[in-house]
Amino acid sequence: MSSVIDSCIFRDIFGSSAMREIWSDKGRTGYYLEWEAALAKVQAKLGIIPTEACQVIVKQCEQVDNIDFDKLRQQTELIGYPVLGVVQQLVSLCPDGLGEWCHFGATTQDVTDSATVLAIRASLNVIDKELDAIMAAVAKLAETHRLLPMVARSNLQQAVPISFGFKMARLLATLQRHKQRLIQLRERVLTLEFSGAAGTLATLDQDVALTCQEELAKELGLNQPEIAWHTERDRIAEVGTFLGILTGTLSKAATDVKLMMQTEVGEVSEPYVPHRGSSSTMPNKFNPISCVYIHAIAGTVRQQAAALMDAMVEDHERSTGPWEIEWIVLPEAFILTGGALSQAKTLFEGLQVHPERMAKNLSMTKGLVVSEAVMMGLAPELGRQTAHDIVYDACRAAVTKDHMLADILKENPQVSKVLSDEKIDYLCDPANYLGLSGTMVDRVLTNYKESLH
Repeated sequence: MSSVIDSCIFRDIFGSSAMREIWSDKGRTGYYLEWEAALAKVQAKLGIIPTEACQVIVKQCEQVDNIDFDKLRQQTELIGYPVLGVVQQLVSLCPDGLGEWCHFGATTQDVTDSATVLAIRASLNVIDKELDAIMAAVAKLAETHRLLPMVARSNLQQAVPISFGFKMARLLATLQRHKQRLIQLRERVLTLEFSGAAGTLATLDQDVALTCQEELAKELGLNQPEIAWHTERDRIAEVGTFLGILTGTLSKAATDVKLMMQTEVGEVSEPYVPHRGSSSTMPNKFNPISCVYIHAIAGTVRQQAAALMDAMVEDHERSTGPWEIEWIVLPEAFILTGGALSQAKTLFEGLQVHPERMAKNLSMTKGLVVSEAVMMGLAPELGRQTAHDIVYDACRAAVTKDHMLADILKENPQVSKVLSDEKIDYLCDPANYLGLSGTMVDRVLTNYKESLH
């Protein structure tokens, strides 16, 4: 296979088996058959087609293996679209000419778009389940390390102390927003398409056409459209955008883990499995494998989201080309997103946290990481600007003399006049300058736990 999502070597690194099954030829054709069976049932109930025709059509739609895929490939290459080939095979499979009632009043894009929506629904269910597992792992990390001090970094430089739990809670809060987006997405996207050639349902008796559309939507568990959306592709583009921002979130988290895994930092590690992440020439290496793949996937999915936006620019009532962009991009985007979620689940369920390295990194600047805490402690006594200048000079002295900031401050008469040695030591302890880290972690965890009920 030439694609990583189908490669026997790479497919379970970049993708997931659940997503591949949904978007496979059999999966897609299965949704075509599900749609045709649902249409037959509804139309028989409404008296549009004979009940006998419905029974044989539904029977032939029950097994996707009834479709000859080699023949379907040839038909698709000839016709340009797979749906008509599926319909032709269904017609030939039904006895006594009853298959002629198959696909009654429908057009190719009705089936294709509705099948895409059914695949999207199944894929969103997979995402939902994977998100739940990731969120549970991240919530556990946030709760366990609620007040574990570590360095916050600004422009890759040490800034002030935060807790590792706070860092994980920020990720958890973002994932909770993605869960909310999933709910909103379903409301708009899970919508039937059944409108006929130009979207007007002119093929059916006008007294029963909208009822047929409504009942078909119910049969498939989809929303009834207010009007045809053959060339209004905002729903599909929104799905692509969601996949882009979801994988973007995972990539941001993976980037933080990669940076924290650096030898010089060493604050966390990916789950240890013998030989995972090893080098062919450097036995000492422990590379961030899951993080690397998440990063690569997210960059690719963002480009696919952009392609789906390009596919929105469709001409008139049925398009000439932009629609087919979705056929190429949407399956890959979902399969890759499944891969990113799988890697993220592995990453956070087994993430190794190293508190001793976090403590070492907090102390490596000899107290400069808490300079803001000292400044704010002095400000009420000396004024903010004066306090800033004193602490600024003390920081430079600590660096020059290679002394602890607390010792420099204790030697400064302006400081010792207003702060006791005990107070200076308190202000210079990173664990005492976590702000509302714990409170904010608790808020996020409370929201998360409430959402589980």
